[in-house]
Amino acid sequence: MQPYQSIPLSPKFRRFLLLSVLVVPTLLQAQTWQATVGAQSSDKARQAVAFLPNELWIHAGDTIAWSVDSDEIHTITFLQAGQIRLPFNVGCPGFSFGGASFDGSTCVSATPLPEGETFSVTFSTPGNYKLVCLVHADMTGVVHALDPSATLPHDQDFYDKQANDEREELLSHRQADGGRHDHDGPRNSVTTGVGEIVATGGGHGTVSVMRFMHNQTAIHVGDTVEWTNDDPTTPHTITFGTEPSNPIPPSANVGVDEDGALHATISSPDDSVNSGFIVSAPQERIGFPQAPVGFTRFRITFTSPGSYPYICALHDGLGMKGTFTVLP
Repeated sequence: MQPYQSIPLSPKFRRFLLLSVLVVPTLLQAQTWQATVGAQSSDKARQAVAFLPNELWIHAGDTIAWSVDSDEIHTITFLQAGQIRLPFNVGCPGFSFGGASFDGSTCVSATPLPEGETFSVTFSTPGNYKLVCLVHADMTGVVHALDPSATLPHDQDFYDKQANDEREELLSHRQADGGRHDHDGPRNSVTTGVGEIVATGGGHGTVSVMRFMHNQTAIHVGDTVEWTNDDPTTPHTITFGTEPSNPIPPSANVGVDEDGALHATISSPDDSVNSGFIVSAPQERIGFPQAPVGFTRFRITFTSPGSYPYICALHDGLGMKGTFTVLP
């Protein structure tokens, strides 16, 4: 038997083999990036309604895993360009569970996710993709999926630091409520949440205080109380008694005053009244039809003494509750 003999390799072929070992696996190896959705203060009153961070540069073929970090629910949603956005209804193949792949040809959305849930999206095709939450109107971001040969501007450590910085800035934003949860206002008035829209180059986020301010007080029979939503984007309800299965429309016993405020009368602590969504009209955009005036005020006239607890049907789990004591 002939002894094994090595075949001599030219210097050029040796360099080719070395580059194949060092370069090709690097180009083909996909990466999973980590990001968070939402954040909250320890008492859950202050909610950072934002993607953190809301702009990422990755390679096509990479995956981003978003983890929800607040009790306020969110979706991770990528729509097709020009697709009409509807709350809780993506109008395409439906919600995905756990994860999905997105190339821009059809939309992808997680279900509304509570704290601790994670949703991953793999971006198979290069492109710049807008990220939205179907629950919150001014919660947007963007993912830049670059060709695998491109050099990425940032690493995971950068995004972790950016997310922490944005989280801290949002949750400490004093302009949202002046640093207080007890706004002064006219007699028998309740500020129903406050908030502020913030922006980066990647999109919008909001900081919202989910509380009824000046929310426990005594009034007299025949008095009318007015709730006003001062948050620019987040809806709330004023709900007495039985919570409706669909909180969006007002209950049948709610009318409209001449100035456009919703108004109801309660004659017993056992009565049920729901304001429906109290929220500002959406922001106007040049070249689009003007939106109607939103319902931002809700009034109740109390005609019987007693203790009247109420909630925001959307955010009572965050502690958004109040009580009025009606004296004779």
